[in-house]
Amino acid sequence: MAAALLLRGLRLAASRTRPAFPASASSTTPYVSPLLRRLYSSAAVSAAASPSLGPGGALDPSRIRNVAVIAHVDHGKTTLMDRLLRQCGADIPHERAMDSISLERERGITIASKVTSITWKDNELNMVDTPGHADFGGEVERVVGMVEGAVLVVDAGEGPLAQTKFVLSKALKYGLRPILLLNKVDRPSVSEETCNEVESLVFDLFANLGATETQLDFPVLYASAKEGWSSLTFTKSPPDNAKNMSTLLDSILQHVPSPKADIEAPFQMLVSMMERDFYLGRILTGRVRSGIIRVGDKVHGLRSTDDGVQKLEDGKIVKLMKKKGTSMVTVEAAGAGDIISMAGLATPAIGHTVANSDILTALPTIELDPPTISMTFGVNDSPLAGRIGTHLTGAKIGNRLMAEAETNLAINVLPGPLSESYEVQGRGELQLGILIENMRREGFELSVSPPRVMYKTERGERLEPIEEVTVEVDEEHVGFVMETLTHRKGEVMDMGPVPGTTGRTRIFLTCPSRGLVGFKGIFNSFTRGTGFMHRAFQSYAKYRGQLGNVRKGVLVSVGKGLITSHALMSLEARGILFVSPGMEAYEGMIVGEHSRDSDLDINPVRTKELTNIRAPGKDENVRLSPPRLMSLEEAIGYVAADELIEVTPKVIRLRKKYLDATKRKMMKNKPMV
Repeated sequence: MAAALLLRGLRLAASRTRPAFPASASSTTPYVSPLLRRLYSSAAVSAAASPSLGPGGALDPSRIRNVAVIAHVDHGKTTLMDRLLRQCGADIPHERAMDSISLERERGITIASKVTSITWKDNELNMVDTPGHADFGGEVERVVGMVEGAVLVVDAGEGPLAQTKFVLSKALKYGLRPILLLNKVDRPSVSEETCNEVESLVFDLFANLGATETQLDFPVLYASAKEGWSSLTFTKSPPDNAKNMSTLLDSILQHVPSPKADIEAPFQMLVSMMERDFYLGRILTGRVRSGIIRVGDKVHGLRSTDDGVQKLEDGKIVKLMKKKGTSMVTVEAAGAGDIISMAGLATPAIGHTVANSDILTALPTIELDPPTISMTFGVNDSPLAGRIGTHLTGAKIGNRLMAEAETNLAINVLPGPLSESYEVQGRGELQLGILIENMRREGFELSVSPPRVMYKTERGERLEPIEEVTVEVDEEHVGFVMETLTHRKGEVMDMGPVPGTTGRTRIFLTCPSRGLVGFKGIFNSFTRGTGFMHRAFQSYAKYRGQLGNVRKGVLVSVGKGLITSHALMSLEARGILFVSPGMEAYEGMIVGEHSRDSDLDINPVRTKELTNIRAPGKDENVRLSPPRLMSLEEAIGYVAADELIEVTPKVIRLRKKYLDATKRKMMKNKPMV
């Protein structure tokens, strides 16, 4: 440790004497023929010539760099990738070009890892963009084994947060030596002292995670991904000729080692990503561990089992592809150390091995952290089922969930407690909410149970998943956060003012996963969008006991038909309504939140009684408050254990598990076994 500190001190002293922006050899762009531009379409055209091919038509491994970009959510990974692509000549159709999924663009988050390659100074850089949200940590775990280096992006104003610790621990576990990039240094609140403080916090994080002395001597760069520049020393506004990403790209070439690969050995590749194409079938993506693969080669799929290695399928490579910039281009061959996509096999999935027909040894599989939360997916059996969706049966729901589990190893699908139901296990409510939203948009109708935490039992003691929570709020909201999370068994670890701000407080807590279910919606509502909350799985720990009262009772419909304004007028005083006049209701449907802790049965379809007596004057005008319309994520966090979410392509409804009021009372009074 002392040696590492001495090395860092010498390096920091040297960095103050060297120029901030060394002249780049790539300042002039060579001529690129029209034929090459047509061949690669909108793919990345390097500022330098493409890397020369080695023997067998594959890239020389010494000219390959495999790098993952890792960070906490909203610290600037995807924007950084955009700037790197532009720096190397790629045609970027829009901002956040790597976010190719519609939900990613809508929500502004990265959900799935993606690989692209750029060419810099006659070297091929395979860049992996990873998610920053804790619920999608499985995406980080399954791709970090493909790379030899990582760029750790940290917001220079916020410093390392919960997910920073998670992604860094995975990188250190695989022996990577990350490059620290302090992003957003152009902000007015960021100073050189702030950056030094953040760098010290990151160094402490490295040390606490058990980094080696080599890993502790990490290089540090400063950048503004939004403005598109990076620097070896702190600056707010570099010269115009230095406003580019050359410094970061040169640092990757200098500090990230080329892959240790044997081109002469037989071909082997571990599948790390998988997607489906309507014409090509399964497209398998992974890093070639050894050998060379060409179009037309005979290969087979292997997987490790408890009984040994099992052969899955024999096949032939029909197409080899590589992501260049934002486009997929075809290649004729690929060699060891490169990241490649292939088509031709229908059975292998993520974690399986694709190898030469002579090889009968499977590569080590990917190790993922266990899921911490589960939900039950079943057939929608409400009275309004089947009116909108096209995929209604349990078989179709099961096939869709099994297909999801093949492409996302962080999700497990098991048979449910009832017929045509499935237990889906994942990392968090956001991850499962994204799955439900995708199914809803595909035309599925289904019923979903509230999330349940997955407990463990060790030595007769009940353990539950505990998460690290970082909250940043205005001072006026600190009391609310402390009180609410205390009811949810949260424990404060540290708190203090946010550096560079006035009137802002940052709180570090640990809280059970079950206590955080539904809290994000309440938090955003109370702070009016001014608060930030981040969470990441920490470990399993001793069960902390029953939660306090975290929700009021609900208003349950006992009538069936169209909801009337006459009925809602008298029900507004009972609580907050979730419905409006003209909507359809059925017995057992939840139409509002009760003002008290108990549930209340009501009739929202009651009509005004007509008489044969004409009343003088006009009928009273009915004025109702706007209803509280829930999104899917809010509904997942709101429902209780005896309730379900009815998901259709157009409508999200809440309902009781047992629609009949008499049966609900009977099940409530039934003694627990």
